Amino acid sequence: MTFKPHLASSGLDLVIKRVNPKVMPQTDSFFTNLNFDNSFTRDLPADPEERNFCRQVPGACYSRVQPVLPSNPKLVSVSKDLADSLEIDEPTLNSQRFVEVFSGKALLEDMDPFAMCYGGHQFGHWAGQLGDGRAINLGEIVTTEGQRWALQLKGAGPTPYSRRADGFAVLRSSVREYLLSEAMHYLEVPTTRALSLVTTGDEVVRDMFYDGNPKAELGAIVCRVAPTFLRFGNYQIFAARGEIEILKQITDYTLKHFFPHLGEPSKEAYVALFNEVCERTSEMIIHWMRVGFVHGVMNTDNMSILGQTIDYGPYGWLEDYDPNWTPNTTDATGRRYRFGHQGQIALWNLVQLANAWVPLIGEPEPLQKIIEDYPAKYQARWNEMMLSKLGLSQPQGDVDAELFQQLLNLLSSVETDMTLFFRGLAQLDIKTHLDSEEANKGIPKELKNSYYKEEELTAEYQQKLHLWLKDYNSRIQEEKLTQAERQTRMNRVNPKYVLRNYLAQLAIDKADKGDNSLVNELLEVLKNPYDEQPDHDEHAQKRPEWARNRPGCSMLSCSS
Repeated sequence: MTFKPHLASSGLDLVIKRVNPKVMPQTDSFFTNLNFDNSFTRDLPADPEERNFCRQVPGACYSRVQPVLPSNPKLVSVSKDLADSLEIDEPTLNSQRFVEVFSGKALLEDMDPFAMCYGGHQFGHWAGQLGDGRAINLGEIVTTEGQRWALQLKGAGPTPYSRRADGFAVLRSSVREYLLSEAMHYLEVPTTRALSLVTTGDEVVRDMFYDGNPKAELGAIVCRVAPTFLRFGNYQIFAARGEIEILKQITDYTLKHFFPHLGEPSKEAYVALFNEVCERTSEMIIHWMRVGFVHGVMNTDNMSILGQTIDYGPYGWLEDYDPNWTPNTTDATGRRYRFGHQGQIALWNLVQLANAWVPLIGEPEPLQKIIEDYPAKYQARWNEMMLSKLGLSQPQGDVDAELFQQLLNLLSSVETDMTLFFRGLAQLDIKTHLDSEEANKGIPKELKNSYYKEEELTAEYQQKLHLWLKDYNSRIQEEKLTQAERQTRMNRVNPKYVLRNYLAQLAIDKADKGDNSLVNELLEVLKNPYDEQPDHDEHAQKRPEWARNRPGCSMLSCSS
């Protein structure tokens, strides 16, 4: 197989020279159901510069750009469920035309490609202009049911916001983003989604760990889908630049298209908008904590205004329960974005968004009140989530707080697989176990598989677990729950199947060799993460020892 290399640009003044994608009509048998309504480019100010080169873009919400032509695009996988939601029919889905359009090799006549301008705080520091550096929005469609979807290609080439990067993406990161976007949807975690994954036929040079060892990898493109890709940084950039009229324009646009129930633009509507963004963000983070997801790079430019998980980069899955774990090598020293700190970081990011919106409201006090109320609301949501993970529904304040804390102490005191522990706990008939002669003679068999190191299961640990099970059983008996009822409740919120880091890597290893079977198999399994699916038990096993320190399975970088 021969590839044409794509190399990162060596300077900010590079002007990209290329042949534009061909434009195809939607009047033949393909894509006839797609109704484009490109409100973002229609309603908001554009960059007047038509050339595509890296630069500061003042006074504009976006720049029009076109994808780079891939040399030999091939389909790796497609989410048929999402295609159905977008009203893309089966013949179109199976056509070469589909591959061409969602690789950037061709455009439909009603598409209006662009890259958004935004800023953001990165690792707690204001970074200025960032923008869509390797994402090109194709346009927005509205379905017959009135749902608005933005279509975006990640890895389709440079934009004015690419800085010193090349705008492309490699297969390994694209597999991870594609699979997890869909997996999170089926886990019922608020998320952007992914329609398709294609390889481009071109090589992309990447230094995976920024250690001076670049290598050529296979390029790929994911088509990302969401109602909108607006993020906190879309508002911060205009506040920081003092472009308050544009800040008002983009905020009013947000109200009109995504929060119309809050009414016409006004001070009251802006305050209500901020409050709802806080509510949605809190809900999203609680879901992350429920399933053990670690985003890895919660910069403000990676925070969706809709409270959806966005920008799947150096994320990781909490296999061993360690609240201090971060999957991001860039974050390894400070651990700012560690699992147990995600709630606090969300609040910090919301404060930055509030600061950006103060000029529209005229005073900080209404926003400050919402910020002050946030921790208590978040804690209440977290308590509800923990109750649900234990199959309980009747809160008991301090009693619950002690029960939760003792459980988390147990999980973190020895290397424990969080996902397997909760599934095993659901299977364990706790009253029967405690009444048996085996109660004080070791770890219940239902929980044994969740531990990584048997030598850590000391007599002291076993006694603490036994005492916690007794306290937990008291709560179960108070709620008069049968074993079947508790197991059903727990299995609704504690998944059996998650996209474990090593599973994603195994799929990547195969895909690198041209075998896409595991990508598609995992996609199907992850559609039903709460079901037993006994034929796929091999995908519900804890991390194997070979994956403990392997790149891609333990730590990742912000490199694509």
